[in-house]
Amino acid sequence: MSRPCIALIADPTSPEGCREYLARAVELLTGAPPVRVDSRHFATGGAGRHIRDGDLLRLRVPHEGVDFTPDIVVLYEIPPHRRRAYAPFQDLLRRHGVPTLAAGPDAWRAATEKNLTVERFQRDGVAQMETLVLSRPSPRETAAAFERLDRDAWARPVVGTGGNDTFHVTTPAVLARARAFYAERGTDWMLSRDAGNITADGMRHQFRVFVLEGRVVHAREHLQPDPDTPCNTCRGATAVHIAPPDLPPRLADLAVAATRSVGLPFAGVDLAVENGGVVFEVNVQPAFVDGDIEVDAVAVPYIRAHLEVYAAARGAGRAARLSRPAGTVLGARPGGFTA
Repeated sequence: MSRPCIALIADPTSPEGCREYLARAVELLTGAPPVRVDSRHFATGGAGRHIRDGDLLRLRVPHEGVDFTPDIVVLYEIPPHRRRAYAPFQDLLRRHGVPTLAAGPDAWRAATEKNLTVERFQRDGVAQMETLVLSRPSPRETAAAFERLDRDAWARPVVGTGGNDTFHVTTPAVLARARAFYAERGTDWMLSRDAGNITADGMRHQFRVFVLEGRVVHAREHLQPDPDTPCNTCRGATAVHIAPPDLPPRLADLAVAATRSVGLPFAGVDLAVENGGVVFEVNVQPAFVDGDIEVDAVAVPYIRAHLEVYAAARGAGRAARLSRPAGTVLGARPGGFTA
């Protein structure tokens, strides 16, 4: 059997470099590199085009000479503020039955827009710290929210990445600075009660748990020497890798429940063991760190899951072709991604 054509569609402007890990995983599993495509071509308004190619979907970017029919699409490393623009492309992949783990736009949105995540967790009973969503609040409303959270909270935008634009709010002065910051940018934001996730030696710590199709495939603990700074590795936290069997079972179960709540087949869940275990957020496309470790522990299982979806689709397609009435024709349907 010939190896499948795997399209790795990612945003090259992202500084995270996840696409390099995923490309290595594709080569390790198939012996061939993926076809790399700039994802921006397939966002709303992009230059990407598509036609029906028999039972498959053909993708084109005419001015770049891109013209191929992928068996599998790996859609990854899309910055949070751009994800809504990929909803038509995600729907296209679904309608054409293209094997992919790029869950539908509803799941992406539920995890990307943190106010929706909070609502999902409340609906499904996923443990989280008390969180208040604020939309252009007055100084009085802001102060009341701060008091309700016992004057120790974290402010963050509804849509953000990497712990950027986040404040540890413990004084009225920091609260006023956060409010002015979000007001200037016209963004909704949230205040969440501090989880008290501090080690005995004064380091902020939390866990990143990678969940794939209902099971934990990898985890790491993040240790941040500055307790007023988010526990992201891009903000100076050190990552300590944890094998799934060594993760506290409560955290593993909580990570799986959080991923299920937002509807993702794969995610990186940030959570703390304090307060009985609480989830901070679910990352649609978690960043990889430490090269070989997370290529093997995360990227390879993620690509393997795509290959399993592809194998299942081939089996189903073969059965459908055998049962299709003679003379059935699937016509070409040209299309693009202009808004």
